[in-house]
Amino acid sequence: MGQITREEVPEELTWDLSSVFESNEAYQKAFDDIQEKLPALEKYQGHLADSADTLLAGLQADLDIERTFEKLFVYAHQKFDQDTANGTYAGMNAQVQDLLAQVSSVTAFFQPEVLAMDEDKLDAYLKTDGLKPYQHFFDVLLSEKAHTLPAEQEALLAGASTVMSSAAQTFSVLDNADIDFGDVMTEDGQIQELTNGLYSIMLRSKDVRQREEAFASLYDAYMALQNTFASTLSATVKKHNFLAKVRNYQSAQEAAVTSNQIPVSVYKTLAEKVDQNLGLLHRYVALRKQVLGVENLHNYDLYVSLVDDVDFPVTYEKAKEIALAALAPLGDDYLAIVKKAFNERWIDVVENKGKRSGAYSGGAYDTNPYILLNWQDTLDNVYTLVHEMGHTVHSYLTRKNQPYHYGDYPIFLAEIASTTNEALLTDYLLKQTDDDKVKAFVLNQYLDGFKGTVFRQTQFAEFETWIHEQDAAGQPLTADAMADFYGNLNQKFYGPELEADPQIAYEWTRIPHFYYNFYVYQYATGEAAATTLAQKIIEENHAEEYKNYLKAGSSAAPLEVMKTAGVNMAEGDYLDSAFAVFEDRLNQLEALLKK
Repeated sequence: MGQITREEVPEELTWDLSSVFESNEAYQKAFDDIQEKLPALEKYQGHLADSADTLLAGLQADLDIERTFEKLFVYAHQKFDQDTANGTYAGMNAQVQDLLAQVSSVTAFFQPEVLAMDEDKLDAYLKTDGLKPYQHFFDVLLSEKAHTLPAEQEALLAGASTVMSSAAQTFSVLDNADIDFGDVMTEDGQIQELTNGLYSIMLRSKDVRQREEAFASLYDAYMALQNTFASTLSATVKKHNFLAKVRNYQSAQEAAVTSNQIPVSVYKTLAEKVDQNLGLLHRYVALRKQVLGVENLHNYDLYVSLVDDVDFPVTYEKAKEIALAALAPLGDDYLAIVKKAFNERWIDVVENKGKRSGAYSGGAYDTNPYILLNWQDTLDNVYTLVHEMGHTVHSYLTRKNQPYHYGDYPIFLAEIASTTNEALLTDYLLKQTDDDKVKAFVLNQYLDGFKGTVFRQTQFAEFETWIHEQDAAGQPLTADAMADFYGNLNQKFYGPELEADPQIAYEWTRIPHFYYNFYVYQYATGEAAATTLAQKIIEENHAEEYKNYLKAGSSAAPLEVMKTAGVNMAEGDYLDSAFAVFEDRLNQLEALLKK
């Protein structure tokens, strides 16, 4: 049976975008209005320093344009996502992307002009009643002053951005379009073209022949292009180091993390604590080898479940019940928001023909925080639901408690809210079941998630640090040099029970995050903080402190926001707590699998 069309989806299982705009016509009117307003911003250009009133008026005009644009973007983007084959919505989505370029161009003068203002004058302006509420907003903006170049040089760098991004674009084209992984035989004897998506599925197969064949076929393709991938990655690293140097940072790492208001010490503490706890990962790898009953454990054996498939079908209606029960420790006020999401059609639930794949939480300051799902009756989908609900409630509470200019939050904070919900769901499932097999399945899923997020992403972060330091020291980033370092790093992380498969030394060729500039560490810090917070919520009735973080938005620096939740991420204690949970659950799984 084929997928149903959009028109066949029951209305109660679709999101209600009429609260954003009542109709396409209302959207178009707002679109036309914003285009008419854009030229009015030009009167502030060159005049922000004239007076406190002019600066305030210019700021508010800028924010008003951005706020209106966000509503337009949400409506067009989500209409398109619900049915990408719909020509009307495809046109609206393209239209709003063009508008984004116009808005960015017209508002581009604001930050450079503020940064160029006399500091004493600006400080005096910020003490006036109208601008006082924007103090932190300007503090963040001004923190870039020491790293902002004269306007002419900034213009040159902006003009060169496409050229400097060409290596990353080349990697993307190679990785997504041009590389050929060959054909593989599936479990049912069918010959299929191997893709990255199919590869991740095949690595979870119980059939070791299939895992090995997929692994060998995929890496044969990457290794054949190892020198090309070394060239694209090396060029990207050179770009990061160049931009850090011209902007007066000590390193590309410092440039990447401090521009997001995160001290480098957070990054370094993560690496140190993970290295200290690698023995736990080695234990888990040893358990995996024992349970799988293999003489030699290979890298393609790290993803298959240690527990036979558990028959755990979950309808969407049942998933809503589980979500409410699992999130109950967060309090009735939190659950009231979850119920609003369920009852007021914030969620687009089922798959339909043309619908965007995957899941996300979206929305803007003046809209509901919507969720896109493609529901299947599996436990994984229950995790997806509570994950996205974490983002949605975070957005809702931020917007209800902060003005527009603080009504969002940085990526460093975003994943903590969603992953805390997943941790609460894991705790709930472990406490609710007496079935050892289900319990082992949940424990295995948790340990694999922690392995993939805290350990693996920190491994990536250590590799990122090394390649940037090598380039900064004038050492060439050849394929051989990177493979040698990465192979040894992989062995350090996974320990002596894992075979040193020669292919894994080239894993760096296929990781797109290495082109993102010190981004991946935030997955690890977020997972660890969430694990710690969930335990504090459950064991110490810490929900109210936790919700302080959800309400804070970007009203303070990220580490200050996390302190309101009771976690000091400048220190390593939150990581110690997270590893203690990992160890406890590893003990539980070892005991269950030895029964």
